[in-house]
Parts: sequence; structure tokens; C-alpha cells
Amino acid sequence: MSEIIRTAETTKTPRATRRTFLAGAAGAAALPVFSIKASAQQTLNVTIAASHPVQNFWVAMMKNVFQPEVEKHLRDNGNQVRVNWREAYGGTLYKFQDTMEAVRDNITDIGYVGTLWEGSTMPLQNVTYFTPFSTGDHGLIARTFDQLNESVPAIKQNWNGLNMVPLSSFITDTYHIWSTFPVRTLDDLRNRKISAPGTSANWLTGTGATPVDGALTTYYTDIQTGVSEGALSFFVGILPTRVYEVAKYVTKCDVGAMYVGGIAANKQRHDRWPAAFQKAVAEAGKITTQKHVEDVSSRIAAAEKEMVDKGSIITTLADAERKRWITGLPNIAKTWADTSGAASRDVLRAYFAAIRAAGQTPGRDWDREATS
Repeated sequence: MSEIIRTAETTKTPRATRRTFLAGAAGAAALPVFSIKASAQQTLNVTIAASHPVQNFWVAMMKNVFQPEVEKHLRDNGNQVRVNWREAYGGTLYKFQDTMEAVRDNITDIGYVGTLWEGSTMPLQNVTYFTPFSTGDHGLIARTFDQLNESVPAIKQNWNGLNMVPLSSFITDTYHIWSTFPVRTLDDLRNRKISAPGTSANWLTGTGATPVDGALTTYYTDIQTGVSEGALSFFVGILPTRVYEVAKYVTKCDVGAMYVGGIAANKQRHDRWPAAFQKAVAEAGKITTQKHVEDVSSRIAAAEKEMVDKGSIITTLADAERKRWITGLPNIAKTWADTSGAASRDVLRAYFAAIRAAGQTPGRDWDREATS
């Protein structure tokens, strides 16, 4: 959905006389150089879309950081291309189940691709969900996936095979427990119903808690009506849902930050764009990743303060209890690796190498357990 339009279009004009020709020639000679250069500028129509509204903290990065940074890069580097954005945020083109297909099939030129919803088509990018307690450093996760998307052949081939070019990395902050009851030890979770949809249900294995399916948008009602008694979630995601009103106990347990996807471009369109625009979106994507990390960091602090101000009781699970939780989990990373292809173990090694290179110690050596 992008096309290149020359700004200097050919138009039909009256037959020229010698006088008008000479006058025109004289006028052209007097034109400043920048006017001549301006005639060669290209205008690029680019559709940018997302399944969620701009109020969503991931999508906000597209509108408020990525787009302006693309434009700034173009202005600062010769101004050869002008971009005309065709915005389609808020699910106007497609819903969250179709974020990958929308970019792959060029329903949009650029879009937010939620890899967390693509367990079968993009399993390698879901490694964080099968390695809980690895790191709660959301900045490290984001920077690592910017690198893995380029450096791990199988991940890069997966993006290419799906006709997409990744441009930035989006993440969650680390997961904790919101509940209607205090959690002082792991035993307090026994026989409790905790909202933990999808792969996060695996994180409760061995705790005695029963995972309940749902989503951020259903947690409040589910807890209020007794369908569940709490939720595994993260500060930035939970704040706008007001779940803390019905689950005032917040137990910090640092289950880990998660990679959820990011901004990507349709590869066929991307490869047809002028080199100047390709470079602009690549550089803007890197900046967006970093600004996203900074934004999440500030939102965590603000969310925690607001919850405390509104009556939340925040505690931290004791290290011994957290360790007990971690060691009680089955080898979910190996199960994931066994069903995600031979390259999954390469991904595990690269991911955990990045964590350790940053001076961090994973709560559990999932990579070594899965490859031993």
C-alpha cells in the first residue's frame, strides 16, 4: 500500500512562443538551486496500522516516536523523500488476531506485529514466554531482540519467510501477582484461581494454583465476580484496567519481562522503497526501541505510585519462596524446544548468552537444561 509519486508532474501547457520560451528560460536560470533539487523529491504514500488504539503504550510509540523519527531522518539526510502517512490505528483495518497476516499480506505497509499471538508461525520469537524468571530487565530484552532478529539466522529467515522486515522491539515489564489475598509464601497460592492466559499458565505449574484463561480486558470482571482470585500481569498493562481496585494485594515476584513483537514492514514493499527511506525506517526503529524502554520504565514507577495512592498493598515475595517456585517448575523450555525445531536451541543459547553478557544471572539455566 505504498507508492512513489513524483512531485514534479507533467502537465499540458499552451503552445510556447519565442518570447515565453526566453522568459521562461531566464526565469529558470534565476531559480535558486534548492528549487531544482526540490523538483526531484519523491513523495511516498505509506500505510501504517495497528490492531490497538494509540492509547495503547506499544502503539503510542508508532505514532509519537517512530513516525516523527522517520520524518526527521529524511529531513536531516538530504530531504530526498517526503512521506505521506496513511494512518489506520485502532483496528480499523484488522484485529489483533491478524497483526502478522496484515503486514505479511500487505494490508498495511508497516504495522505492529504481535509475535506473542503467533505461537505456531513465529515460535522462536516466543522464547521468553517459555523461559520465565530469566530476567526482569525489560530494556535488556528489547535490545537483545533487536540483535537476535538480525544475528540469529533462523529468526531472520522466519521474518523473511513471512514477508516481513522487523524494525523495532516491544516488550512488557516484568510480571507480578495481583490478588484478593496476601501472598507471603508459595503455599498461599495453593487452591487459588489465578488469571494466567496462554503460555503464562505454565508459570503456575507446581504452585498449586489453578490458571484461569482470560485477558487484560477481562481480569477486572473475572476477579470481581469470583471467576478468578487474582492475575499474573505487569504494572504497565494492569494500570489502565484498574484491576488493583478489586485485587489490592500486589506481590512482586519478578517472573520476567517478555518480548511481544514490534514494528515491522512488508518486505516486498520495503525492498521497493528508495534506499533513503529504507535507512530512515531502520534508524527510526532503533530509536523507537530505546524510547519504548524509557517510556516503560517511567510508566512502571508512575503505575506503582498510583496503585499505592489508591490503596494497593505492595510486598515482595521472599527470595527463598521465589527460588522454591522456580525450582518447582517443569522443564518447560525443553518442551518448547522439542516442538519448535532444531533452531530453537540456537535461540536459547543466543538469548541466555545475551543475559549473562549483561552481567545478569538467570533464575534458572533453561538453555543448559534444554540442550543437555
